[in-house]
Parts: sequence; C-alpha cells; structure tokens
Amino acid sequence: MTSISLPTQLLLSLSNLQAQLSKKIDAQLSVHGISFTEFIVMHHLSQAPNQTMRRIDLADCVGLTASGVTRLLLPMEKLNWVEKEVNPRDARVSLVKLSESGAILFQEAAASFENCAATITRSLDRSQIRTLQSSLNALI
Repeated sequence: MTSISLPTQLLLSLSNLQAQLSKKIDAQLSVHGISFTEFIVMHHLSQAPNQTMRRIDLADCVGLTASGVTRLLLPMEKLNWVEKEVNPRDARVSLVKLSESGAILFQEAAASFENCAATITRSLDRSQIRTLQSSLNALI
C-alpha cells in the first residue's frame, strides 16, 4: 500500500469538504427553489456594475465553461431571474443581467445562506475563519 503525499491528502480533503458543503447549502437554498450554483451566479451578478456581466466573465467567476453557463442560465431566464441584455457597443457580446424578481429572490436566499454559513462555521472563532480564508486564498 502506497502512502499519499500531504498535498494530495489536503486536496482530497478539500474536495470532500466541498461536496459536503454543497449538499448542506443546496438543502438550505432549496426552500427558495434555487441551487447553490444558481445562488453563486446571482451573487456575482448582484455585485457587478448595473447587476450586468458578460456571459464569459460570469462563466469564469462560477468556474464553468461558456456553454455550461449558457445551459445554467436558460432556465433562470425562463423563470425571469435573469435577463439577456444587448451590449450597445458590440452586439456579439452576450450580456446577462439580474432581473428585478431575481434580485428579490437573491436577497431572500442570501439570508438563508448567511444562516447556513453561520451554522457551518459555528465551531470556529473569527481569527480561525480569517486564517482559514487566508490559507485558501494562497491556494488560488
């Protein structure tokens, strides 16, 4: 039996943690009818100027391909959470905007997300959270 390196163990642990956290967060957000990935999209749009982003930039933020983000946005458009917007400078550039109803849904879901985050991190103090955040940032 070969032993695995410490960096490999760390990445496997982080992957396992991410999967477990996604399940917990998805369960919390399901009462709003959205997934964690949809929440992340709405979060990035809510932080963008005019709540609008190019699809390709949104894909980079969410960690999806351009086609992956397009597939994700289609049902969100049908539910009127996001809307397509024309770029006045270049019609080839595809923009997406958080709709008014999407912004309301995001605000409601954000409160649930905050509660979930507080519950998940309740065993850590602020200093530990800062240290963990700093360590994770160093990996990116």
